[in-house]
Amino acid sequence: MNSLASNQPARFSDDPEVIEERKLIDYSKKVTIEDAKNGKVTRPVRVYADGIYDMFHHGHAKQFLQIKQAFPNVYLIVGVNSDEETLKYKGRTVQSEDERYEAIRHCRYVDEIDFMSHDALPYQGPLGEDIYEKHREAGMFLETQRTEGISTSDSICRIIRDYDTYVRRNLQRGYSATDLNVGFFTTSKYVIQDTVFEVQKMGRGLLQTWKSKSDYLIDGFVKTFAGDATNIPPPKPEDLENVEI
Repeated sequence: MNSLASNQPARFSDDPEVIEERKLIDYSKKVTIEDAKNGKVTRPVRVYADGIYDMFHHGHAKQFLQIKQAFPNVYLIVGVNSDEETLKYKGRTVQSEDERYEAIRHCRYVDEIDFMSHDALPYQGPLGEDIYEKHREAGMFLETQRTEGISTSDSICRIIRDYDTYVRRNLQRGYSATDLNVGFFTTSKYVIQDTVFEVQKMGRGLLQTWKSKSDYLIDGFVKTFAGDATNIPPPKPEDLENVEI
Protein backbone atom coordinates (compact mmCIF):
# COMPACT_ATOMS: atom_id res chain seq x y z
CA MET A 1 0.00 0.00 0.00
CA ASN A 2 1.24 3.49 -0.82
CA SER A 3 2.43 5.17 2.38
CA LEU A 4 0.44 8.28 1.54
CA ALA A 5 -2.76 6.26 1.80
CA SER A 6 -2.20 5.50 5.47
CA ASN A 7 -0.92 8.77 6.94
CA GLN A 8 -2.20 11.51 4.61
CA PRO A 9 -5.42 12.22 2.73
CA ALA A 10 -5.52 10.70 -0.76
CA ARG A 11 -4.40 13.04 -3.50
CA PHE A 12 -6.57 14.39 -6.31
CA SER A 13 -5.86 13.13 -9.82
CA ASP A 14 -4.88 16.62 -11.01
CA ASP A 15 -2.19 17.10 -8.36
CA PRO A 16 1.18 17.77 -10.08
CA GLU A 17 2.85 14.96 -8.12
CA VAL A 18 0.22 12.46 -9.26
CA ILE A 19 0.52 13.58 -12.88
CA GLU A 20 4.30 13.04 -12.78
CA GLU A 21 3.82 9.54 -11.34
CA ARG A 22 1.45 8.62 -14.18
CA LYS A 23 4.03 9.72 -16.75
CA LEU A 24 6.42 7.08 -15.39
CA ILE A 25 3.97 4.21 -16.03
CA ASP A 26 4.28 2.23 -19.25
CA TYR A 27 0.71 1.73 -20.46
CA SER A 28 1.79 0.09 -23.70
CA LYS A 29 1.75 -3.31 -21.98
CA LYS A 30 -1.79 -4.35 -21.12
CA VAL A 31 -2.21 -5.96 -17.70
CA THR A 32 -4.60 -8.91 -17.44
CA ILE A 33 -6.52 -9.82 -14.30
CA GLU A 34 -4.82 -13.24 -14.27
CA ASP A 35 -1.34 -11.69 -14.35
CA ALA A 36 -2.30 -9.22 -11.64
CA LYS A 37 -3.64 -11.97 -9.36
CA ASN A 38 -0.54 -14.12 -9.90
CA GLY A 39 1.83 -11.27 -9.07
CA LYS A 40 3.34 -11.16 -12.57
CA VAL A 41 2.98 -7.38 -12.83
CA THR A 42 6.06 -5.35 -11.93
CA ARG A 43 4.21 -2.09 -11.28
CA PRO A 44 1.21 -1.31 -9.03
CA VAL A 45 -2.10 -2.37 -10.58
CA ARG A 46 -4.19 0.77 -10.92
CA VAL A 47 -7.86 0.09 -10.11
CA TYR A 48 -10.60 2.66 -10.58
CA ALA A 49 -13.85 2.56 -8.58
CA ASP A 50 -16.58 5.15 -8.84
CA GLY A 51 -19.81 5.98 -7.09
CA ILE A 52 -21.79 8.66 -5.28
CA TYR A 53 -20.62 7.63 -1.78
CA ASP A 54 -23.24 9.72 -0.01
CA MET A 55 -23.04 9.40 3.80
CA PHE A 56 -19.87 7.31 3.48
CA HIS A 57 -20.19 4.15 5.60
CA HIS A 58 -18.35 0.89 6.32
CA GLY A 59 -19.99 -0.82 3.34
CA HIS A 60 -18.19 1.63 1.05
CA ALA A 61 -14.93 1.13 2.95
CA LYS A 62 -15.25 -2.65 2.62
CA GLN A 63 -15.61 -2.28 -1.15
CA PHE A 64 -12.27 -0.45 -1.18
CA LEU A 65 -10.72 -3.09 1.09
CA GLN A 66 -11.82 -5.86 -1.30
CA ILE A 67 -10.10 -4.02 -4.14
CA LYS A 68 -6.87 -3.51 -2.18
CA GLN A 69 -6.81 -7.23 -1.36
CA ALA A 70 -7.64 -8.40 -4.91
CA PHE A 71 -4.03 -8.20 -6.14
CA PRO A 72 -0.62 -8.15 -4.44
CA ASN A 73 0.04 -4.49 -5.29
CA VAL A 74 -2.99 -2.23 -5.87
CA TYR A 75 -3.12 1.51 -6.44
CA LEU A 76 -6.76 2.49 -5.86
CA ILE A 77 -8.29 5.48 -7.63
CA VAL A 78 -11.82 6.46 -6.63
CA GLY A 79 -14.14 8.64 -8.70
CA VAL A 80 -16.90 10.56 -6.94
CA ASN A 81 -19.92 11.71 -8.94
CA SER A 82 -20.58 15.44 -8.87
CA ASP A 83 -23.74 16.99 -7.44
CA GLU A 84 -24.90 17.97 -10.93
CA GLU A 85 -24.55 14.48 -12.40
CA THR A 86 -26.02 12.77 -9.34
CA LEU A 87 -29.07 15.05 -9.25
CA LYS A 88 -29.58 14.53 -12.98
CA TYR A 89 -29.44 10.73 -13.03
CA LYS A 90 -30.20 9.52 -9.50
CA GLY A 91 -31.53 12.28 -7.25
CA ARG A 92 -30.57 14.64 -4.44
CA THR A 93 -27.85 13.65 -1.97
CA VAL A 94 -27.59 14.37 1.75
CA GLN A 95 -23.97 15.51 1.49
CA SER A 96 -22.48 17.94 -1.01
CA GLU A 97 -19.82 16.79 -3.47
CA ASP A 98 -17.08 18.51 -1.43
CA GLU A 99 -18.16 16.65 1.71
CA ARG A 100 -18.20 13.37 -0.22
CA TYR A 101 -14.74 14.09 -1.68
CA GLU A 102 -13.30 14.63 1.80
CA ALA A 103 -14.92 11.46 3.18
CA ILE A 104 -13.26 9.40 0.43
CA ARG A 105 -9.90 11.15 0.72
CA HIS A 106 -9.67 10.20 4.39
CA CYS A 107 -10.33 6.49 3.85
CA ARG A 108 -6.98 4.76 4.34
CA TYR A 109 -7.50 2.32 1.44
CA VAL A 110 -7.71 5.05 -1.21
CA ASP A 111 -4.54 6.13 -3.06
CA GLU A 112 -5.72 8.45 -5.74
CA ILE A 113 -7.06 2.85 -14.36
CA ASP A 114 -6.35 -0.31 -15.27
CA PHE A 115 -9.63 -1.97 -14.21
CA MET A 116 -13.13 -0.76 -13.48
CA SER A 117 -14.44 -2.05 -10.15
CA HIS A 118 -18.00 -2.31 -8.91
CA ASP A 119 -20.52 -4.87 -7.69
CA ALA A 120 -22.25 -7.17 -10.17
CA LEU A 121 -25.53 -5.24 -10.38
CA PRO A 122 -26.10 -3.49 -13.73
CA TYR A 123 -26.06 0.32 -13.60
CA GLN A 124 -28.14 2.03 -16.25
CA GLY A 125 -26.83 5.01 -18.15
CA PRO A 126 -28.95 7.81 -19.66
CA LEU A 127 -29.88 5.56 -22.62
CA GLY A 128 -30.74 2.54 -20.46
CA GLU A 129 -27.44 0.75 -21.13
CA ASP A 130 -25.28 -0.91 -18.47
CA ILE A 131 -22.42 1.58 -18.16
CA TYR A 132 -19.97 -1.14 -17.02
CA GLU A 133 -20.77 -3.73 -19.70
CA LYS A 134 -18.06 -2.64 -22.15
CA HIS A 135 -15.44 -2.92 -19.42
CA ARG A 136 -16.66 -6.42 -18.53
CA GLU A 137 -16.40 -7.47 -22.18
CA ALA A 138 -12.87 -6.04 -22.39
CA GLY A 139 -11.76 -8.06 -19.35
CA MET A 140 -11.15 -4.89 -17.35
CA PHE A 141 -13.80 -5.24 -14.65
CA LEU A 142 -13.13 -6.36 -11.07
CA GLU A 143 -16.35 -7.40 -9.33
CA THR A 144 -16.75 -6.61 -5.62
CA GLN A 145 -19.43 -7.83 -3.19
CA ARG A 146 -21.89 -5.57 -1.42
CA THR A 147 -21.88 -5.54 2.38
CA GLU A 148 -25.23 -6.88 3.54
CA GLY A 149 -27.29 -4.77 5.92
CA ILE A 150 -25.76 -1.37 5.15
CA SER A 151 -26.40 1.18 2.44
CA THR A 152 -26.99 4.90 2.21
CA SER A 153 -30.66 4.23 1.45
CA ASP A 154 -30.97 2.06 4.58
CA SER A 155 -29.38 4.80 6.72
CA ILE A 156 -31.80 7.40 5.35
CA CYS A 157 -34.76 5.07 6.00
CA ARG A 158 -33.66 4.65 9.62
CA ILE A 159 -33.51 8.43 10.04
CA ILE A 160 -36.97 8.85 8.52
CA ARG A 161 -38.37 6.06 10.70
CA ASP A 162 -37.18 7.82 13.88
CA TYR A 163 -37.78 11.32 12.50
CA ASP A 164 -39.67 12.64 15.54
CA THR A 165 -36.95 11.46 17.93
CA TYR A 166 -34.15 13.14 15.97
CA VAL A 167 -36.05 16.41 15.47
CA ARG A 168 -36.99 16.62 19.16
CA ARG A 169 -33.41 15.87 20.24
CA ASN A 170 -31.91 18.53 17.97
CA LEU A 171 -34.47 21.13 19.07
CA GLN A 172 -33.39 20.42 22.66
CA ARG A 173 -29.75 20.88 21.60
CA GLY A 174 -30.43 24.39 20.36
CA TYR A 175 -31.17 23.97 16.66
CA SER A 176 -33.96 26.22 15.46
CA ALA A 177 -37.12 25.10 13.69
CA THR A 178 -35.76 26.84 10.58
CA ASP A 179 -32.52 24.82 10.75
CA LEU A 180 -34.56 21.61 10.80
CA ASN A 181 -37.18 22.82 8.29
CA VAL A 182 -39.93 22.19 10.85
CA GLY A 183 -43.17 24.20 10.88
CA PHE A 184 -44.71 26.08 13.81
CA PHE A 185 -47.40 23.50 14.60
CA THR A 186 -44.94 20.60 14.50
CA THR A 187 -42.54 22.47 16.79
CA SER A 188 -45.41 23.26 19.19
CA LYS A 189 -46.37 19.58 19.23
CA TYR A 190 -42.84 18.60 20.26
CA VAL A 191 -42.75 21.27 22.99
CA ILE A 192 -46.07 20.04 24.43
CA GLN A 193 -44.93 16.41 24.27
CA ASP A 194 -41.67 17.26 26.04
CA THR A 195 -43.58 19.17 28.75
CA VAL A 196 -45.94 16.24 29.32
CA PHE A 197 -42.98 13.86 29.51
CA GLU A 198 -41.24 16.05 32.11
CA VAL A 199 -44.43 16.26 34.21
CA GLN A 200 -44.82 12.47 34.04
CA LYS A 201 -41.19 12.00 35.05
CA MET A 202 -41.63 14.45 37.94
CA GLY A 203 -44.80 12.63 39.03
CA ARG A 204 -43.02 9.28 39.03
CA GLY A 205 -40.24 10.81 41.12
CA LEU A 206 -42.72 12.20 43.68
CA LEU A 207 -44.50 8.84 43.94
CA GLN A 208 -41.20 7.05 44.52
CA THR A 209 -40.23 9.60 47.19
CA TRP A 210 -43.63 9.25 48.90
CA LYS A 211 -43.37 5.44 48.87
CA SER A 212 -39.87 5.52 50.38
CA LYS A 213 -40.97 7.92 53.13
CA SER A 214 -44.18 5.98 53.85
CA ASP A 215 -42.20 2.74 54.22
CA TYR A 216 -39.88 4.53 56.63
CA LEU A 217 -42.78 5.97 58.71
CA ILE A 218 -44.66 2.66 58.86
CA ASP A 219 -41.53 0.83 59.97
CA GLY A 220 -40.92 3.45 62.68
CA PHE A 221 -44.53 3.23 63.88
CA VAL A 222 -44.37 -0.56 64.19
CA LYS A 223 -41.08 -0.49 66.08
CA THR A 224 -42.34 2.22 68.43
CA PHE A 225 -45.73 0.77 69.37
CA ALA A 226 -45.43 -2.96 68.74
CA GLY A 227 -41.74 -3.66 69.17
CA ASP A 228 -39.96 -5.69 66.55
CA ALA A 229 -42.79 -7.18 64.48
CA THR A 230 -40.53 -9.97 63.31
CA ASN A 231 -40.50 -11.41 66.86
CA ILE A 232 -44.28 -11.84 67.09
CA PRO A 233 -44.95 -15.64 67.11
CA PRO A 234 -47.44 -17.06 64.61
CA PRO A 235 -50.85 -18.19 66.01
CA LYS A 236 -51.22 -21.79 67.17
CA PRO A 237 -53.57 -24.15 65.26
CA GLU A 238 -55.80 -24.65 68.34
CA ASP A 239 -56.26 -20.89 68.66
CA LEU A 240 -57.45 -20.68 65.05
CA GLU A 241 -60.08 -23.41 65.69
CA ASN A 242 -61.90 -21.16 68.19
CA VAL A 243 -62.04 -18.17 65.87
CA GLU A 244 -65.59 -17.35 64.74
CA ILE A 245 -66.03 -16.12 61.19
